Amino acid sequence: MITAHLLFLTIASFILATIQSQGQNKKIDRQPAVAGQFYPGTKQQLLSMLEQLFAKAVPTKHISDVRAIIVPHAGYVYSGEVAASGFNQIDFEKEYENIFLIGSSHHVSFDGASIYSQGDWMTPLGKVTVNTELANQLIEKNKIFSNRLDAHQEEHCLEVEVPFLQFKMKKDFRIVPVILGTQSPETCQKIATALRPYFNEKNLFIISTDFSHYPKYSDATVVDKTTADAICTNSANTLIRSLIHYEEAPMKNLATCLCGWTSVLTLMYLTEGDSALEYTHIQYQNSGDSEEGDTNRVVGYNAIVVSQKSNSEKSAFKLSIDDKKKLLALARTTIEQYIGSHKEIAPDTANYSDALKAHCGAFVTLKKHGDLRGCIGLFSANQPLYSVVQEMAIAAATEDHRFTQVTKNELAVIDIEISVLTPMRRIHSIDEFELGKHGIYIRKGNRSGTFLPQVAEETGWTKEQFFGYCAQEKAGIGWDGWKDADLFVYEALVFGEK
Repeated sequence: MITAHLLFLTIASFILATIQSQGQNKKIDRQPAVAGQFYPGTKQQLLSMLEQLFAKAVPTKHISDVRAIIVPHAGYVYSGEVAASGFNQIDFEKEYENIFLIGSSHHVSFDGASIYSQGDWMTPLGKVTVNTELANQLIEKNKIFSNRLDAHQEEHCLEVEVPFLQFKMKKDFRIVPVILGTQSPETCQKIATALRPYFNEKNLFIISTDFSHYPKYSDATVVDKTTADAICTNSANTLIRSLIHYEEAPMKNLATCLCGWTSVLTLMYLTEGDSALEYTHIQYQNSGDSEEGDTNRVVGYNAIVVSQKSNSEKSAFKLSIDDKKKLLALARTTIEQYIGSHKEIAPDTANYSDALKAHCGAFVTLKKHGDLRGCIGLFSANQPLYSVVQEMAIAAATEDHRFTQVTKNELAVIDIEISVLTPMRRIHSIDEFELGKHGIYIRKGNRSGTFLPQVAEETGWTKEQFFGYCAQEKAGIGWDGWKDADLFVYEALVFGEK
């Protein structure tokens, strides 16, 4: 009896497993959840509305090589014009390998992100192909991804974007729909790491988010501009600080500054540090601008584009002789003032060049009779160069743990040297790196490391050794770790009082 019972359980388990396996392998096309609510539910009505929205939208600004757009996801009567303005900036004639749709869940909370991999995507305009093969590869290779259906079934943030693509794209396209369930910046970093191999000119990323929720019209215009400006800095920490500011000093009726903040943050983890990319603001409106809207309680919408800079904008970073003199004078005056009164001076920047206001890393070195007396720097910075030099000058004089603090009596015999690190530029091959000219910054996941340009001259290494030692000793990712890491180059402009 026991043997027969066990046999029955075994057969039953096999049948159940087979049924479940068949269910998992069965194609399930994602059906519209908000057609007839957020946008028209019939093909002709939807086509008519899209035509009207694009007619009112900001026309293409001929931005070359668009990598990503940030667009809203509210009802078309409220946010459709702004969304159309964002979509207007992409190349409708381009044949993308994949279009990644990324949004933050409004319905379920979970760690990580869900990629729809069960079938294709349906709208009133017809079927859109989902790259299920790539979706399943991402899920299999990254624990941060899952394929949970409940994240997609009732979610509107990606669905409302698809008809814009169907209406405008001239070539066939495939989508990869990704819904984030996380509220963790660390998880966003992991998602960005997994998606980084696909963030290139062959693919397009569409980030779906609305901005402020429910303040009055005048307040919304302020907070939405602040948030958009933070995004356009291409600094994830700047965006986080902006969001925290409004959490700690809340605006009346402000429920959130950015409902899809995790999706935008994921994009910024993909783009920050690459000086060849830029954010361009396209249009702003809020629901109070709609005939259907209430100006006492609005939702904000921005369209923002991420693109590759043109060749003319990627010219080498330079400092004039006058720029260098101003930085050296600023460093000395700052140190003298701080040592004397522990106060920082506020420089008059009216006549400062764009180079002095650029966001660059810098080191300040102090030498006494030719010997090192202090040296501290920032590899990269989210503040103007002149401000970095001020901060590092004080740090070199007072915070280098290898030395005692510089005294007022020493200043007359101390010489100041400044090393400015030009904005980083991403490279895709070791062949783009020049020994002796470029420093290297290697980033893989949460690990990173750098060698300054002069290291090559000091060591006599080959390119492969330069990269290998940096990956192994600085980034801690192994000798060959650089081969599938993100690579950036920069130059060091060194000048001093002598």
